[in-house]
Amino acid sequence: MESSYVVMWMDITVCPLLTILLILWLCFVVQREQVLVTYYTNLLLSNLIQFGVMIFWKSIMFHEYYTTGIIFDSIYLFGVMANLEFKMCIAAERCFLITCPQLNCIRQTKGSLLVSVLVWILCVITASLCIVLNQHFLITILVFNLSPLLIFSFAWTLRALPSATSVPTDEKRRVLGTLVVLLLNHFLMIFPMAVCHTLIFKYHMGFPDSVFSLFLLSPFMDLVLFVFMHKGPIDRLLACLCCSGMDNTVGDLSVTPTVTTPV
Repeated sequence: MESSYVVMWMDITVCPLLTILLILWLCFVVQREQVLVTYYTNLLLSNLIQFGVMIFWKSIMFHEYYTTGIIFDSIYLFGVMANLEFKMCIAAERCFLITCPQLNCIRQTKGSLLVSVLVWILCVITASLCIVLNQHFLITILVFNLSPLLIFSFAWTLRALPSATSVPTDEKRRVLGTLVVLLLNHFLMIFPMAVCHTLIFKYHMGFPDSVFSLFLLSPFMDLVLFVFMHKGPIDRLLACLCCSGMDNTVGDLSVTPTVTTPV
């Protein structure tokens, strides 16, 4: 379990400080039209919850506190659920920006705050049921249900890119970059953990250390996600990575004036 210990130490020493600094910067520097402040800030808060539980796990490594351990395990489960659901909120917002730009309710301040509150309430209820009923497999069900939604969001966005003439080309690249990072994070770091968790209970298999290490890297990938969401130097990299066909299509469509209905 050496690799997982190394990743956990990185999570409890480096990532919390970077996460706090990024939250402060989001709250006081970044304008709302530049980045998904509400959803992304709540995503970072869910990571801070996980970091706090990891610090507790390290502190009781050589001790046994059964009751306290159950409480902190519940808090960690709560943080993981919130993390998954806020990632889905970000994916949905990015998808609707391209596919349904007229439906901007979840991108407005009031709408995003309402969705965030509902997500936290749902996570409290779900995590409480998992602990009370001792049914931890509910978290794996959540992961499996979110997987096709992420794939559908990416596929729908990719298909609607040529017709989204009202969205600037650089914004399209950032949307694609954000969805790709979310997909990689989910299917390389979170989904394998859910599969192994299911197999352990069904077939009593051993737990691979590499899978657990990748899962612990997920909060760090959430920090990387901000780079793809924010306007900056990454735009040049995205311009090189994205296919030139998208630029040509947008350029051809932008020549013809279009009439849009103000929202």
